[in-house]
Parts: sequence; structure tokens; C-alpha cells
Amino acid sequence: MTVQSLTITAVHLSQTTFVVVDLETSGAAPSTGAGITEIGAVKVCGGEIIGEFQSFVNPGVPISSFITQLTGITDEMLFDAPQIGEIFPSFIEFLGPENENVLVAHNAPFDIGFLKAAAVHLEYPWPNHHVADTARLARYVLTKDEVINCKLATLAEFFGATTSPTHRALDDARATVDVLHGIIERLGGFGITTLPEFKKVKKRLVSG
Repeated sequence: MTVQSLTITAVHLSQTTFVVVDLETSGAAPSTGAGITEIGAVKVCGGEIIGEFQSFVNPGVPISSFITQLTGITDEMLFDAPQIGEIFPSFIEFLGPENENVLVAHNAPFDIGFLKAAAVHLEYPWPNHHVADTARLARYVLTKDEVINCKLATLAEFFGATTSPTHRALDDARATVDVLHGIIERLGGFGITTLPEFKKVKKRLVSG
């Protein structure tokens, strides 16, 4: 049993499954449990995409002209879209095992805040995945001489992402995947190559 446990906990990052998530929202506060207009997620392992999830979501509130200009998403596009309760179980299933897969987002408190609020609103259990924030991780592995900020667009350009961020959920999730891979490569230079070591980076960021 001890040998098996060591094998599981010391899994290399190249064998770790990451689920990279991005949301678009109406701008409403996440505490309302509403406001999500689009969910995009990409599941990757060993640098390979093994699955994608995308859906518009009817947020139950009107979309402001500012959000429409930013994302291109209109009320008309969301009129026939499912409400969050209709797709949430499928999304949670896509995330996979909480003790194996790592949940990733850029500026994670924003996206995860909306998703957790939706879970509370729906009285649906929220899984306890380890959450990694590529914005915070980028500040750990990059210097100010390399990037002027840690916005997704800046990092996507720096790491040569194959998809440019567009303020649309799936495009931004795909861009974040390439940013994540760039960060993981940088972490290797710090001797961080396994999942337990990767999780400790988050603790360093929190304590710092």
C-alpha cells in the first residue's frame, strides 16, 4: 500500500491531467449564482489535448452593451442556450477525479468564484480539485524584464500560444493551455517536475 501511495503522489507533471477552464459572464456578482454566459474547458495531459467542453449559458439576466462589445456575445445568442443547472452536471463530470486532475484558470478566483456560487445556488457539491492560477504562477517564473504584466494576452504572446485570447471562453482556455505549458517548462528549471512539488508552489505564493 505504501509503494502504491508513493507512486500516485509522486506523479510527474507530464503524466498529470490538467483541466483548463475559462468563463464569460454578464458582469453580475458571482454571489448571485447567476451571470455565466459561456463555459470553455480544455483537458490536457502530457502536452496533448484529450477533450474539450464548450457551451453558451443563459445567465437569466440581460447582457450589457459593454459585455457585448468585449465578447461579441448578445442576448439573442443566449436566448435558447441552456441554463447553468442544465449543463452543470456535465461540466463537473468533464472535470474528472478531484484527487487526480488539476483545475487551472487564468485569474482563477474570478472563474472559480462564479462556478462555486453556481454550485451553491444549485445545491450541487463542488469538487475539491487542486486549483492552479496561471496569472499567479507566471509571476513566480517570469521577471518584469520579460513581460510587462501577466495578462493572458501578454503571456500568450510571450509563450507563443497557438490560439490568441478573444474574450471567448474556449479560445481563452486554449490560450491558457499554452501558457500553462510554458509555465511548467519554466518550473522545471526550478526543479519542480512532480505534482506534489507543483502544489507546493501555490503554498509559496499564498504565504508570500
